[in-house]
Amino acid sequence: MKVKSLADLRKIKDEVHEKIKLREQSENAEQIVQIKVAMATCGIASGAKEIMSYIIDELDYSGIDGVVTQTGCMGYCYAEPTIEVKLPGKAPVVYGFVTKGKAKEIIERYIIKGELVDGVIPVTYRTIDE
Repeated sequence: MKVKSLADLRKIKDEVHEKIKLREQSENAEQIVQIKVAMATCGIASGAKEIMSYIIDELDYSGIDGVVTQTGCMGYCYAEPTIEVKLPGKAPVVYGFVTKGKAKEIIERYIIKGELVDGVIPVTYRTIDE
């Protein structure tokens, strides 16, 4: 990208800062909110890209330290878009049928207040030890 104006230079600076922030946060990821967005073909077709962008913007707007990453298929194609939310010190929770409204509710109620909200996909598997 050619720098043609001060605005272009600021845009490049902001992009570099975001990449550095993501890298720094990923080193101590257990101490911050982690959100994985399923981005397999079914997730993308159901709007996962828009949900991921929305979540990133909302976390930034709310001042919440977190890492939002994309992942492959979580196996819940029927419930796309799906996200996995991991709060520090807690087991991950998977939410299905995530819309922008649902994402906002997850951020406001689950991430900020610690209250589970509707839409949790229950763990239905057993490990080899069980």
